[in-house]
Amino acid sequence: MTPAVRRPADPEGPAPADPGAVATVDPGAVAPGGSGAPAPGEAGSPAGGAGVRALEPLTLDDFARLAHGQLPAATWDFIAGGAGRERTLAANEAVFGAVRLRPRALPGIEEPDTSVEVLGSRWPAPVGIAPVAYHELAHPDGEPATAAAAGALGLPLVVSTFAGRSLEEVAHAASAPLWLQLYCFRDHETTLGLARRARDSGYQALVLTVDTPFTGRRLRDLRNGFSVPSHIVPANLTGTAAAGSASPGAHSRLAFDRRLDWSFVARLGVASGLPVLAKGVLTAPDAEAAVAAGVAGIVVSNHGGRQLDGAPATLEALPEVVSAVRGRCPVLLDGGVRTGADVLAALALGARAVLVGRPALYALAAGGAAGVRRMLTLLTEDFADTMVLTGHAATGTIGPDTLAPPYPGPPHPGPPHDGPPTAPRPAPHRDRSHG
Repeated sequence: MTPAVRRPADPEGPAPADPGAVATVDPGAVAPGGSGAPAPGEAGSPAGGAGVRALEPLTLDDFARLAHGQLPAATWDFIAGGAGRERTLAANEAVFGAVRLRPRALPGIEEPDTSVEVLGSRWPAPVGIAPVAYHELAHPDGEPATAAAAGALGLPLVVSTFAGRSLEEVAHAASAPLWLQLYCFRDHETTLGLARRARDSGYQALVLTVDTPFTGRRLRDLRNGFSVPSHIVPANLTGTAAAGSASPGAHSRLAFDRRLDWSFVARLGVASGLPVLAKGVLTAPDAEAAVAAGVAGIVVSNHGGRQLDGAPATLEALPEVVSAVRGRCPVLLDGGVRTGADVLAALALGARAVLVGRPALYALAAGGAAGVRRMLTLLTEDFADTMVLTGHAATGTIGPDTLAPPYPGPPHPGPPHDGPPTAPRPAPHRDRSHG
């Protein structure tokens, strides 16, 4: 297959979805260093074309449009697509879009404190980068560029098992917390060995994906006959764990251990000495099982809509999970976060922080490390503005009363009752765990 090289934007590509959206933009408009200023001689200067001005990306959707123009069609579909009819993929963003916030008049806040504490580390904002495979599909600099961009802002990166660069190389580029996401292979020693390497390289936590006995049926990839380009490999896997990995769906059915149960959480912890989070929890029973297994945290996730099509959107599932956890460990969320208001909505319903996946790859495709840094800056600044406009000087005061009811998601889990089906949903349990 042709290597996933970046190509010029297609003039026949999709039009911007809203009147204020950035159109085709030269990725060079995101200048090195993350300033976003156009370089001399680019569009907007006499040498760049009369009357034409390169616009900076102003939203995470802008980065998606830029990436769509940069990436080969099959690579775009691999990153952007979901499972089945992509109902869950669409629902992740749609549920956030239905949230309404309650503004606060004259809040008297100069600069809000956007920081949160997660597993003993203080994050400058409740935002990190979710695990996504093969960053080199988006940009030749791959995961080290993403790690450097996140580190420049003090924000964490969760590195995928299927990273295209070694754990050690990514750690060398990082200056903020790193976590390692893990699938469990049939050869358990492969997974345990990765955990030990992460510990020795300074990673602070492990994130065990618990919703993927095999990857979901992703129709775009099947129709495209997608395979990972030959120059991109899972740098941290060898032997049977790596064999056939160019075809992600088929590989997962051969390599992943479908017999995995919750006892593996303790094995990971003993082997590595690191805290273990469970990623892919959407229900109260699974949340209870995760806590009973000794997890240090839970990530409410539907794998970006890439596993079970028809599963609930993550913001819908969040209140049920938070209520079941009852503050015994921090709860994070990924899936569908695109604005500062989305971040605030997740925190209002009990999340400690959110993770963004696709936007990181879109920004990487659009502008390398500088693009990722700008994307994270836009998101965290938008969150800070939203905090002020809703009257919050610190993240700890954000609660369900910030949202206009009804809140997203199912009612509090529990035995059936005889009340009317339109009874108000109770506020989720607030997270009181330490870190």
